[in-house]
Amino acid sequence: MPSLLDLRRRIRTVANTQKITKAMELVAASKLRRAQERMQNARPYADELTGVMAQLMGRTSGYQHPYLAVRPVKRRCLVLVTSDRGLVGGLNSNSIRLALRESPSGGLPVEVVTIGRRGRDTMRRLGRNLIADVSNYGDRPTLGTVLPAIRIAMQRYEQGECDQVDLIYARFLSAGRQEATVQRVLPVEPPADAGQAGADFEYEPDSAEVLDALLPRYVEAQVYRAVLENLASEQAARVIAMHNAEENAGEVIQSLTLTANKARQDSITTELMEVVSGATALEA
Repeated sequence: MPSLLDLRRRIRTVANTQKITKAMELVAASKLRRAQERMQNARPYADELTGVMAQLMGRTSGYQHPYLAVRPVKRRCLVLVTSDRGLVGGLNSNSIRLALRESPSGGLPVEVVTIGRRGRDTMRRLGRNLIADVSNYGDRPTLGTVLPAIRIAMQRYEQGECDQVDLIYARFLSAGRQEATVQRVLPVEPPADAGQAGADFEYEPDSAEVLDALLPRYVEAQVYRAVLENLASEQAARVIAMHNAEENAGEVIQSLTLTANKARQDSITTELMEVVSGATALEA
């Protein structure tokens, strides 16, 4: 059994760790509120853009833009969104496992574009074909921050180097639930349940030219929205992870305190026995 001094040192160490995890939980909760606000603020733009896209594609049913053309998939490109930092439980692991399932060894050739350091490091370690990366994007990423990675994937599709671009990220469902999700971004296919635009627009010079200009913005908006959702998921997962760590530290402290009390009682009992034994020897 460890000595009483060692047990007390371990109790102090775990108590300090518990204070740190509590502080990190509070910081993550504060960042979560801000991340949710940014995510919710981005949703109306993305939803309205989707409605306009649906209306434009309805008006130009015979028009074929490179982003709309569906061709046989012989090569794919994955845009993997993860966090830059850890301490988020299984959030990043779930997204990375999904990416690995979407790009099995021996399957179709797959190129990977990563947004976030965790995904980049894993893909490099596994020797995957990493063609672009944006890391250290912080807690308040702008579209301009992640735009280089998005445009690399778009250029590869335009040049025919890949036939499909898929987006993998942690979808924010609630503060207690995040889900690794794969979404096709190229070729563009607005969801069937997409609402129509808020107004019946008149397009100048014509719908096809507006569609040409809008399609790249639509793809960029979808990826940026995924980055914001992943950021909110990251903070929510960190709140849960730090809360669990704090509770586990409390349980460890209780267990160590009980062991320390037993060790102290054993020490006192041993000292009393020695005193009694000494007194008995003197009387004899």
